[in-house]
Amino acid sequence: MQTASVAAAYDKWAPVYDLVFGGVFANGRKQAIVAAEQVGGRVLEVGVGTGISLPHYDKRTRLVGIDISEAMLDKARRRARELKLENVEEIAVGDAEALAYPDNAFDVVVAQYVVTAVPDPERALDEFVRVVRPGGEIVIATRISANGGLRDSIEKALMPITSRLGWRTEFPWSRYEAWAQRNGQVRLLEQRPLPPLGHFSLVRYRKLQG
Repeated sequence: MQTASVAAAYDKWAPVYDLVFGGVFANGRKQAIVAAEQVGGRVLEVGVGTGISLPHYDKRTRLVGIDISEAMLDKARRRARELKLENVEEIAVGDAEALAYPDNAFDVVVAQYVVTAVPDPERALDEFVRVVRPGGEIVIATRISANGGLRDSIEKALMPITSRLGWRTEFPWSRYEAWAQRNGQVRLLEQRPLPPLGHFSLVRYRKLQG
């Protein structure tokens, strides 16, 4: 997976994204927003896409949204403008692997269905840690692949296809565990399967103080 190819894939998805994925990911989006607002303050939503989540945040929450796809962002900006979402500070092109924000700039980083769609997930996770303040949280809605069995075989077989569409089907929990141990700046708060089938999870990390 390359950044340019991911951007191109999501440019193509933009006209139908809400229709195709709006309902499928609704529960995960809702749970991610609830978790983020337990912290509140200034939130960076990485992979904001069409801005489908933006109206559901509390109006006191200050929002910055980035995405790699200009076509998706056009829809997000239109949504924010039409709904008069005055708590949205910025909607901008941005690369999850190289965030254009200073250290400790946000209270929460939210990444909904993003980690498995970037070329270097661990680098993106490192960036999430960098820009969130100590004591702040990283809230992730993500696909967790199977660990063996038929589903695992199917996910691995589908990887060449789904990679071209803009995401991975194979992404085991062990990658998160290995990343967190290497990074050393986070503590896992929660890893909770999301309904209906538990193929996705809500994952929360807190950035350690000092």
